[in-house]
Amino acid sequence: MKDKTVIDQPNQDNASSVETDLKSPSVSRRSLLKGAAKAGVAAGAISGFPMIWAQNIKNVTLRQFGTGVSNLNAIADKCKEDLGFNLQLTSLDSDSVTQRAVTQPKSYDIADIEYWICKKVFPSGVMQPLDTSKLKNFSKISPLFINGKLTSDSVIAQGTAPHTVGFVESKDSKRFATEQTNWMTLIPTIYNADTLGIRPDLVGRPITTWADIMDPAFKGKTSILNIPSIGIMDAAMICEAMGEITYADKGNMTREEIDKTIEILIAAKRQGQFRAFWKSFDESVNLMASGEVVIQSMWSPAVAAVRSRGIQCTYQPLKEGYRAWGGGLGLASHLSGLELEAAYEYIDWYLSGWVGAYLNRQGYYSAAPSTSKDYMTPDEWGFWIEGKPAQGTILSPDGNVMEKAGAVRDGGSYWERMGAVACWNSVMDQNKYMVRKWNEFIVS
Repeated sequence: MKDKTVIDQPNQDNASSVETDLKSPSVSRRSLLKGAAKAGVAAGAISGFPMIWAQNIKNVTLRQFGTGVSNLNAIADKCKEDLGFNLQLTSLDSDSVTQRAVTQPKSYDIADIEYWICKKVFPSGVMQPLDTSKLKNFSKISPLFINGKLTSDSVIAQGTAPHTVGFVESKDSKRFATEQTNWMTLIPTIYNADTLGIRPDLVGRPITTWADIMDPAFKGKTSILNIPSIGIMDAAMICEAMGEITYADKGNMTREEIDKTIEILIAAKRQGQFRAFWKSFDESVNLMASGEVVIQSMWSPAVAAVRSRGIQCTYQPLKEGYRAWGGGLGLASHLSGLELEAAYEYIDWYLSGWVGAYLNRQGYYSAAPSTSKDYMTPDEWGFWIEGKPAQGTILSPDGNVMEKAGAVRDGGSYWERMGAVACWNSVMDQNKYMVRKWNEFIVS
């Protein structure tokens, strides 16, 4: 996203345009789906579309599952309003998402998963590649997901960078491609640059490095998240910042590097450095809001949730950079016919702006940044994306006050934050060994 000013207008199909669309030689899925659902127009006369399309679209339900980060009821409600069909959401933790994706492939139509999970799941054959030619908004996707670079001179971060597992070689392939193709594993939707959350009113000094979480001054008042594939990345940022280990690739550690990392964590735990190890959003919020913890692994909306209680909380930029993550929507291998066409329309709609703006207001980033701009006020865009001081009150998607006039987003602009990513959430070659060692740390 090099051009920050050229923004395309979102598609504004509506029911009143259906008759015109039906006569047109070029019929969009969105106008047909939405119009048929709202106006009851029969589509059987159109070559390539079944007679049942118009009558049955309102009965289509797409079953989507993923983490609670983006499986949000507001998105399902807006999907129903705009496209006419139903979105049934199920939220699980990251480990359960991985397990369900592989072991229960008939239980879902759309998988809302992170790229490190995709690396585990896609080779199993439970998902089908996505044809990018079916998406009008494909060209609006951030280059981070196409070639791994925010700008042409960016350095690709360590770990499972999304573009490395974002494409497959062909329509029927399970093998990740080494460069862009017409077939994607996931259509990216959401991502962020994660760091440590702090209570500036309680830490008593500036926090500048990941190593600060190991400062004895914070003994018994720190926490890291207990999701092995993510927690180990935070641990690597900490250990490298401490000068204890220099990893060849934090996202693909050797057994020796894993052993040394876990040894450092176990030693710190036995010395009482950690108050807790959290797995859920609510746990992290409560630990920080209560003051039981003053510095910990955190997610951006969790920091916002603490602030919404009138409690100081900062998502602290650190000199070593951020740990990033990204997710997207993938299609179950069994999906076909009307449901498959509806799924493509839903995914294209997801990129068209409304959802992106909703996610931006939560502190995440849209995978198609330019389309979301049309659905945000200039002040919202300036605060969340450009790193400018808020001119007025900044509200959450549900209308709660998040920031007051004069506030500046922690870490600055989109380009400053995503341009300072040191590593992505990852699946290592030694993943099974790493998980076993992580669990030894948690029970030690």
